[in-house]
Amino acid sequence: MERAVTSTNNCAFGNLTRFWRNLRGITQEELALSLGFSTRHISFVETGKSQPSEELVDAFATKLKLGERDRCYLRLSAGYLSKGQEVDFHSPTYKWLRNAMLLSLQAMDPHPSALMDRYGNLLMVNRSWVIFHQDVLPKNTLGKVRNHYELLFTRPRSSHTSTQWQNTLAMILMSIQQEALLTNDPVYYAMVRDLTNLPNAPQDWQKAASDQEPMTSYRVELEYKGRVRSYYSVNLMVGALGPASFTSAPQLSINTLYPAGENEGFDTENLAQAVHPLLFF
Repeated sequence: MERAVTSTNNCAFGNLTRFWRNLRGITQEELALSLGFSTRHISFVETGKSQPSEELVDAFATKLKLGERDRCYLRLSAGYLSKGQEVDFHSPTYKWLRNAMLLSLQAMDPHPSALMDRYGNLLMVNRSWVIFHQDVLPKNTLGKVRNHYELLFTRPRSSHTSTQWQNTLAMILMSIQQEALLTNDPVYYAMVRDLTNLPNAPQDWQKAASDQEPMTSYRVELEYKGRVRSYYSVNLMVGALGPASFTSAPQLSINTLYPAGENEGFDTENLAQAVHPLLFF
C-alpha cells in the first residue's frame, strides 16, 4: 500500500498542483508553456506568493485532466466554490441510484422517510411517510405536495403545538440564505422568499438563527393520531467522499422522522394501503 503524500508547504493550492503534476508527469516548465504563462508565475502560484485567478485554476484542472471531485478540491484550495454539474436524477444513467435509494427508503420503514434534492424537492417517499402525513392531509392534497419544506411548515398545526417550529424554520432559512449568497442561485433566493412569506413565519429569523448552531437533526412537533407529538427530523446526505462543500451530483439527502419520546411510534398496520405518486414500491 502506497504511503500518503505529505508536504510542509502551507499553500494548499500549491500542494495539490504539485501532487497532480507529479502524478501526470508534467513539470512546471511544461505546464507554464502549455498555458501560456511564465515558469516564474507558475512557481509563485504554487508557493503561495501569487493568488491564482479562477480562470487559471480551471485551466490547471483541465490540463491535469481532473474529474469533478478533484477539480472541486483544487478550486476550494484556491478559495473558489465548486461548480457542480446539474444532472437528471430520473435519467436512465441513474437507474442504479434510484434502485439504491428505493432499498434505503424501504429499510427506513416504519419511520417516515423521503428522498429530496438540494432544494428540498421530493423525489421518493416510503410507505410510512405516506401513512404518517395522510393522518392530517387528504390523499389528493398530499399527492400534490412536491417540496419537503413546503410540507413541513404548511402542515396543519394544532393549537397545542409550541413555537419550536419557528426556531426550526429560522435555522433552515439561514442555511438556505447563505447558500443563496454563496452561489447566487436564484432558486435559493426564491426559497427564502417563499418561506418568509409563510403565515406566522418569524420576522426576526436572522437574529434567531444567528444565535444557534445548525445540526443535521432537529426536533419538530407534529400532530399524529389526534395528539401533538415530538420527533427528531434527521437528514442523511447522499454523496461521495470529499470536502464538506462537495457532494457528487445529484446532491441528495434522506429525511427521516424518529420518535423523540416513548409511546410515539408509527402505524405499521396500514403500510400496504399507502398510495402516492412518489411511492415506487
